[in-house]
Amino acid sequence: MTTTLQKTSPIIIAHRGASGYRPEHTLAAYELAMPAAGYAYALGADYIEPDLVSTKDGILIARHENEISETTDVASHAEFAHLQTTKIIDGESKTGWFTEDFTLKELKILRAKERIPQVRSQNTTYDGLLEIPTLQEIIDLVKVKSDEINRTIGIYPEIKHPTYFQSIGLALEAPLLATLTANGYQGANAPVFIQSFEVGNLQDLSTKTDLPLVQLLNNTGKPYDFVVSGCERTYADLVTASGLKEIAKYAKAIGIHKNLLVPRDSNGKLRRRGAACRQISPTSLVIDAHAAGLLVHVWTFRNEDCFLPLDFQGNPQAEYELFFSLGVDGVFSDYPDTAACHSTLQW
Repeated sequence: MTTTLQKTSPIIIAHRGASGYRPEHTLAAYELAMPAAGYAYALGADYIEPDLVSTKDGILIARHENEISETTDVASHAEFAHLQTTKIIDGESKTGWFTEDFTLKELKILRAKERIPQVRSQNTTYDGLLEIPTLQEIIDLVKVKSDEINRTIGIYPEIKHPTYFQSIGLALEAPLLATLTANGYQGANAPVFIQSFEVGNLQDLSTKTDLPLVQLLNNTGKPYDFVVSGCERTYADLVTASGLKEIAKYAKAIGIHKNLLVPRDSNGKLRRRGAACRQISPTSLVIDAHAAGLLVHVWTFRNEDCFLPLDFQGNPQAEYELFFSLGVDGVFSDYPDTAACHSTLQW
């Protein structure tokens, strides 16, 4: 068994909150993800993850995308029909309603809904009940819950579409740092990780803050700022030993797609050594990243069969146990209770 970089139990990051149980990026999802007073330590998330986008008036709010037709009831609001439009976001054409065209006051009129109702029909019970939260509201909730249980809960914000928001005069980085500083998050040991799929904004942030930064790495494609600049490197180049050493100059961790560590074969099963061999074959990514001094956080773990490898259907617990045995330092999970029940088994 490979150990974590810091020889401690891996952290549990509530992916968009407890999004397996409540509509994602709502205060209800975040609150449910966190441990409650009177419950055992291992039952709650260590960090909650808000994806951040901007309103028209420059307020940071939590949505997975700035296009919000899939996660809110905006389409049913006749007063906002005129704001439906088509935009190019990170090279892709998208039609819908975009947060940067609404003030915070207008967005507060909307209500969240379950993004994947065909998979999580139980979450549709909450459709129409929950607001879009601001980053400040999320921080306030985290501090209240931390005080209740006498345990620090961290936040793990993602800067969404940084090149795009920079291009329209609503860059996310400065208001994010300002909000974190105003709330007492300072220094390399603060309970915060700032993450991005782009590289340039993290490199710039590393010159302005000591807060931990996380380079997100997908299993396909390249950072969008590389696309814009014409850089030929891809995510595959960044996960090489030399690429990881470069990342370590500005980041504390990498956040990786699961397939970068344990690839799937053409049948959707996890790749194994030899046709007749039962042993799963991971890449050297954890070993290489740890050698570079980088923590490894892996995304995204979900309980439903449609997301699981074919050979782990009906057994999400075994998937966690596999990745924990490989020495990952943290996991992003839609079901942080399932993750937390297994994170301590190896320690």
